[in-house]
Amino acid sequence: MRRFFFALLIISFIFTVSCRERNNEYVTVALSEKFSTLDTLTSTASDAAADRVRTLMFNSLVRKNENFDYVGELAKEIQTSPDGKAVTFVLHDEVKFHNGKKLTAADVKYTFDELFKSGGFKSGAFFDTVADKKEPHITAIETPNDKTIVFQISRPALKNQLLSNLVTIPIIPEGTAANQKTAPIGSGAFKFVNFDQSQNIVELQGNPDYWEGAPKIQKLRVKTVSDANSLQAELQSGNVDIAPIPTNLAPDTLKSLEQNPNLKVERFKGSNIQYIGFNTQSPIISNVKIRQAIAHAINREKIINELLYGQATIAYSILPVESWAYTTGTQYNYDPEKAKQLLRESGYKNELIKFSLSAGQLAVNQYSQVIQNALIEAGLNVEIVPLESNVLREQLSRGQFQMNTAIWVGGNQDPIFFRDLFSTAKIPSEKTKVSCCNRSRYSNPEFDAVIEQAYNETDRGKARELYAKAQEIISRDLPLFPLWYPSNMAVATKRINNIKISPSGDWSFIKDLTVSN
Repeated sequence: MRRFFFALLIISFIFTVSCRERNNEYVTVALSEKFSTLDTLTSTASDAAADRVRTLMFNSLVRKNENFDYVGELAKEIQTSPDGKAVTFVLHDEVKFHNGKKLTAADVKYTFDELFKSGGFKSGAFFDTVADKKEPHITAIETPNDKTIVFQISRPALKNQLLSNLVTIPIIPEGTAANQKTAPIGSGAFKFVNFDQSQNIVELQGNPDYWEGAPKIQKLRVKTVSDANSLQAELQSGNVDIAPIPTNLAPDTLKSLEQNPNLKVERFKGSNIQYIGFNTQSPIISNVKIRQAIAHAINREKIINELLYGQATIAYSILPVESWAYTTGTQYNYDPEKAKQLLRESGYKNELIKFSLSAGQLAVNQYSQVIQNALIEAGLNVEIVPLESNVLREQLSRGQFQMNTAIWVGGNQDPIFFRDLFSTAKIPSEKTKVSCCNRSRYSNPEFDAVIEQAYNETDRGKARELYAKAQEIISRDLPLFPLWYPSNMAVATKRINNIKISPSGDWSFIKDLTVSN
């Protein structure tokens, strides 16, 4: 019997060592949410997690720089015609896809032909809906030679919108669209190896021919670990090497992980916006003085310092500070007496206000309770309503809420987002099939006129003035109250080095990670 148990012990030891050696071959990155597909080109639904994985395997024509300006990625030059209706992209010379094919303009045209043919989620951004009809932004795509592609657009003002939309479109080689769901081929820093859909794990290998320089990591594994306790255990055991922007870990958990001698927690400036949204057509909340009172009653600085452990920065606009169009407009600093005064002026009679949020997110639940207590202290009757995320999204699109809290990821980096969030034309409607993004159901003819001018203005200086005026109107009427910009946090084992997450929070930094033994 002793020999039997001794043999089992040896087998277990060999298996453990084998697993560790096998794990050490890979750098394992944890995602907080499941990704539903590897094909983000023709997918019919938005999938932020899949888009993070996309940046590892694919490149786009355009990317954002540290100031959220649009610069070339696969394009080494971007030129605009004198009439502003033709945008020309000149491609880098030595880009190769993972199948060995050299990038040409024909591949770019093929990518967009497949995008529009599929009617995928991302294709909708290239159209305007007017009187129930779709009007395309792009009127033609031309390829005068192998390295040049020209997008003809319907009016000059659409150039910035075009560049914005191009950022998320993965360029694929001709003839591969049918295979992208199961064996994706791009030009990115990592090549596809395997996808275990049941476990939500994708395995990749470094691309030695990557046109911007081969990544230091030879083998990469991306796995979904949505449970907070499981993620902590995986990090502490070394089964996960790095968890970038772990949205399922509360700020106090991140703070405690700093004490683990085998881990490091790093913080970087973020640009996404945590906010409180208001349904401006809902009784009670339709009163602007009540919305302003709510804003003055919330001590954001205290929440950031004491509850979020400094892992955020106060926001005075939906735009990040780095944006060329950033202005603050009216600032709502913590002033409980002002909040009470505004409530008296509003005629508020202790009516119930329901505060909706996504259930299951500990950090959101914690700060929402603090906000609820502050509003009650100011004299408001507020009830928290936790909902499943899909139920909450449905209620927001239908206007079945009074106030909610959530985060906008990525879209707020461009001032065009003002139009999406607050234009009357963007109010969700069954008739027009608009589902995004003016969930506040805010409608103001003054704002509509200003934002259309800004949207159609090709001179950046004049556009900046118009966006500043738009911010003045929005900050006054307060259909949405910016809370803070969450920091981009990362938890990693000590063997992972050179972690540098940009404010946008994308995963392009992973190609520059280094590993020490």
